[in-house]
Amino acid sequence: MSHHDRYMTGFGNEFATEAIPGALPVGRNSPQAAPYGLYAEQLTGTAFTAPRHANRRSWLYRIRPAAVHGQFAAMEHAHFHNRFGDGPTTPAQLRWDPRPLPTQPTDFLDGLFTVAGNGGPAAQSGIGIHLYAANRSMQMRLFCDADGELLIVPQQGRLRIETELGVLEIEPQQIAVIPRGIRFRVHLPDGHARGYVCENFGAPFKLPDLGPIGSNGLANPRDFEIPVAAYEDVDGQFELVTKFQGHLWRAPMDHSPLDVVAWHGNCAPYRYDLRRFNTIGSISHDHPDPSIFLVLHSPSDTPGTSNVDFAIFPPRWLVAQNTFRPPWFHRNIASEFMGLVHGVYDAKADGFLPGGCSLHNCMTGHGPDAATFEKASHADLSKPDVIVDTMAFMFETRAVIHPTTQALAAPERQQHYIDCWQGLRKHFSPPA
Repeated sequence: MSHHDRYMTGFGNEFATEAIPGALPVGRNSPQAAPYGLYAEQLTGTAFTAPRHANRRSWLYRIRPAAVHGQFAAMEHAHFHNRFGDGPTTPAQLRWDPRPLPTQPTDFLDGLFTVAGNGGPAAQSGIGIHLYAANRSMQMRLFCDADGELLIVPQQGRLRIETELGVLEIEPQQIAVIPRGIRFRVHLPDGHARGYVCENFGAPFKLPDLGPIGSNGLANPRDFEIPVAAYEDVDGQFELVTKFQGHLWRAPMDHSPLDVVAWHGNCAPYRYDLRRFNTIGSISHDHPDPSIFLVLHSPSDTPGTSNVDFAIFPPRWLVAQNTFRPPWFHRNIASEFMGLVHGVYDAKADGFLPGGCSLHNCMTGHGPDAATFEKASHADLSKPDVIVDTMAFMFETRAVIHPTTQALAAPERQQHYIDCWQGLRKHFSPPA
C-alpha cells in the first residue's frame, strides 16, 4: 500500500488526510468532479440526524466506489456466527484455557471462533465475543462487518490491519477498533497471532464521561491514534467477505477495495495503547467499583447503563488500609466476560491463563479463589501491593451473555473451574 507509517492523534476529532497532495477537495464534500478523477463517497456510522457531538461520518475520495464488486453468494464458516445460546444458558461459572494455534494455514477470518454473545445486528444492540487464532496473512481477501464495530485485543503476535482509511499496526497490550462497514485485511508480521474480538452491535464505542474525576485520567483522548490515508491501485482477483445480519457473504472484485486516496471526517479506525491508561484507585480504604477501569463504552438507550463496557486491569499499586485488596466476592446485574493478555490476574492464584477467558453471568457468584482469599486476608497492609507485569480486561454487558454450543463443548473448557472456590472454609465464630 502507498502510505506513511504515522498516525494522527485524538478521539472523535474531525480529521483530514491525503496520500497525494491536493486529493481532498477544498470547500465542499462532493464537487462535480473530485480531484485526480476520484469518486466522492460518504461513510456514515450514525444516523444523519444524530446530535453533532455524537455524529460520526467520513468523506472518502477513492479510485472506485464501494458499489463496484460482483454478485454476493452465501458463505459458510465453521465457527464464526451469531448463534448465541442455542440451548438453555447455564448460570454456572465458566472458564476456558487458551485455544491452540492452528496447524493448517489459517488467516484471521478463518481463525475466528465465537464464544458467546447477546442481542444481534437486527436489533442494533448486544455484542458477539470471538477468539481468533491464525498463522497466515490475508492476501487477496478482505473482510467487512456490516453488523457491528470490531474491537480487537491481541494476546499473542502483532497485527498489521490494512483498512480503507489507512494502516493500523498493533501488538499485545494495544487494541484496535474498526468501525462497522469498513473493509480491511490482516497481515501477521510474526507469522502467527491469537487474541480476542468484541463485535459491538450497538452504538459506537466512546470515551466515558469523567464526572467528579475531572478533566484528566483513565484513557486520554490524545493517546488514541488514527491512521493517515493510504491506498492501493491494484487490479486482480480479490474476494470481499461481508458479514450481514449474522451471515457471511462473498463477492468477487477485480481490484483492491483499499483504494481511498484521501478522506476527512471522524468515522475511522483507531488504535490505543493500554499501557498509557491512567489508573485511578483508592488511597484510603476500600476500593472503587471496576467501572473506574473503564477504557471505552457503547452507550445504550438507558442513561448510565452501557450496551457494553470495555475495562482493563493494568499494573497498579494497591494501598488501601484495613481493606481486602483484591476484587471482592460479588454478584452483578451485569454479565462479565474476562480475558488475560499478559501476566497473572490478581484475583486468581492459577488456572486463568493468557489467551484464556472466563464468563460470569448475571447474578452468578464469583470472586477470588480460595488461595487468593487466604493470602489477601493475612497480607501486611502496611506495605503496598505493587501489581506489575499484567494486563487483564473485561467485556461487561447489561444483558446475559449466552455461551455458544461450540464453546461449551470445546476441549479448552475447564470442566472443574468451580473447584477453585471449594477450599473457602467456614470462619464464622459467634460470641459464646
